[in-house]
Amino acid sequence: MDIANPTPAGIAADQLNASFDIVARQDKAEADISVLRSDVDEVKNRLDKVGRAAVRPALSGGDLAASDAAEVKGFVDGYLRRGRETEIKSISGVVPADGGYAVPRSIDAMIARELVEISPIRSIAQVVQTGSAGYRKLVSTGGTASGWVSETASRPETDTPQFAEISPPTGELYANPAASQSMLDDAGFDLESWLASEIAMEFARAEGAAFVNGSGFDQPEGFLNAPVSVAEDGLRAFGSLQYIGSGDDAGFGSSPEARLIDLVHTMKSGHRQGATFVMNSATLAEVRKLKTTDGAFLWQPGLVEGQPDRLLGYPVVEAEDMPDIANGAYPIAFGNFRHGYLIAERSATQILRDPFTNKPFVHFYATKRVGGQVLDSAAIKLLKIEA
Repeated sequence: MDIANPTPAGIAADQLNASFDIVARQDKAEADISVLRSDVDEVKNRLDKVGRAAVRPALSGGDLAASDAAEVKGFVDGYLRRGRETEIKSISGVVPADGGYAVPRSIDAMIARELVEISPIRSIAQVVQTGSAGYRKLVSTGGTASGWVSETASRPETDTPQFAEISPPTGELYANPAASQSMLDDAGFDLESWLASEIAMEFARAEGAAFVNGSGFDQPEGFLNAPVSVAEDGLRAFGSLQYIGSGDDAGFGSSPEARLIDLVHTMKSGHRQGATFVMNSATLAEVRKLKTTDGAFLWQPGLVEGQPDRLLGYPVVEAEDMPDIANGAYPIAFGNFRHGYLIAERSATQILRDPFTNKPFVHFYATKRVGGQVLDSAAIKLLKIEA
């Protein structure tokens, strides 16, 4: 109540002003609540966006996967089955110089996976993908010496680094599988898997021979075609492989376990981590019969399914292109092929559909540029059959 104005009119005015204050406070409270609701809604919207982003498929799936599937379907059903070149507009590109089309990535990946599974040297060697036919790599062979000095002593100049250039000889690898038109017209015929398997089998057969015995002319240079020497590491010319003799011109001699142990320990310890024996099945049959002086077999079969058999503790890879046991031959190789042998290949396989050459069959002429060469000659050792 206003003391200065105790009249009824003054009292009424005070009551009216108080009611106005109450209404103003209510309006302010409602405005604050509206602001709070707006902030809550904004937070909820942000949380919803975060949740949707968390469950949204990655770019490699979803639309891109659907695009890849459509690309493969157009290539297989349109071009491979029916020869319609208008169906290959979504493929990586036309290469007139190679006379074919680059296959979709998924089919090329299937071929690559099967190659690794059935090509023994490819599965243990170093493989690089290139965008062109040529590939070069520098390998350090010495220099940049190190040493010890005190905190305030001058630093002497180190040796100049020495490098050697590796340029694997390359050639065009081709396969030419054929299918009848009735097979292609059959919707139940899995053309994609059949073609990838056929190409991979032919490529693996040719690669296996080239990576072991290739001449280096229009094909990879095999590791058995590299220069050889009995000199130890550091004394041989770069690129030449060291070998030891078996002691018998007809086989492994009277102490085969000693020769194999010598073969293993001619290699530096750093390369022995990850090394494997490579031989063909005929040599392997003879090696499995070898025993130590106390009658124990040198061969140790894998105790767990999927684990490789071992010789002197190292895995054995069967490569049928390795030579048989004979005087002057190199039937056994021991090495870390991941360090010792380089395979360089063009990543894209080219396919040309040919329905005219051998009617009523349709041929699929597949090509790929592949090269190979010894990379580190200290990482591969050979056993030679000689007295």
